[in-house]
Amino acid sequence: MPSVPDLIQGVQSADRASLGRAITLIESILPEHRQLAQELLAELLPHSGSAHRIGITGVPGVGKSTFIETLGKTLTRRGHRVAVLTVDPTSSKTGGSIMGDKTRMASLANDPSAFVRPSPTGGELGGVNRMTRETILLCEAAGFDVVLVETVGVGQSETVVADMVDFFLVLMLPGAGDELQGIKKGILELADMIAVNKADGDNAQAATAAAREYEVALHLTAPSSPLWSPPVLTCAGLTGAGLDELWAQVEEHRRLLSDAGELERLREEQNVRWMWSMLDDRLIEALRNHPTVKSLLVKMESQVRAGQTTPVSAVEKLIETFLDH
Repeated sequence: MPSVPDLIQGVQSADRASLGRAITLIESILPEHRQLAQELLAELLPHSGSAHRIGITGVPGVGKSTFIETLGKTLTRRGHRVAVLTVDPTSSKTGGSIMGDKTRMASLANDPSAFVRPSPTGGELGGVNRMTRETILLCEAAGFDVVLVETVGVGQSETVVADMVDFFLVLMLPGAGDELQGIKKGILELADMIAVNKADGDNAQAATAAAREYEVALHLTAPSSPLWSPPVLTCAGLTGAGLDELWAQVEEHRRLLSDAGELERLREEQNVRWMWSMLDDRLIEALRNHPTVKSLLVKMESQVRAGQTTPVSAVEKLIETFLDH
């Protein structure tokens, strides 16, 4: 592993190999690596923060990878430098990433103005929170001005990603119908835009009809900002149709929030929530790894399983032991 000064120089020189090694360092769970990672981040933090951070989610089969690759290529042709980070579910058996992101976005990954990085979470949302946020900062320090964060999982990961980006895009499929019933209200409340993807060929009419239904659904939710009413658009990731209009809306959202000072406030609030999330993670980690608590945990689990003590009593005993030692 190169030294921290070498990594800093490499990242600031936009060297993709150095950026990859820096991200590997912050993903490490080794205590000595964590200290080096914090030194690295402290030096690079002043050079971060200027990128447009966009979260992207969607129902299974919506075509997120194709959409992101086409959008990324569109943006690099316009002179942007684009980083794509994925919050990737991890195999509970092997610990490896389920989705091979560089395989799914081969053309974009080979674009010299782009950087594609899968981020295995280890099955822990806390891991998503820490690693992805810190990776965003590193990409910004390396000069990437657009960071796309894709959530390929389902459930809570959408909330985690929405809380680290400036704009949250939800991709949907044509033919609302039953699908509309399956959309969690919480996801709609997070959305800054809904885009009905695959709106080409025989799907065009169904996509338009779906967009109208999603517009009605959005009217029943409170927008994330009083300055912005989330639009519903149709697009086709395969052909690029509708992506110019979509990006124009994303930029308009940024302009409105920036001019009103709301973007700055949003980031401040996100940083505070990040701090508390990190504190929760560190405290749990410290408790689990505490030598005395570690041995007591096995005993408490056994007693709870056997009905010899209640979960509440076990927790109180464990916390008391942690605080006393």
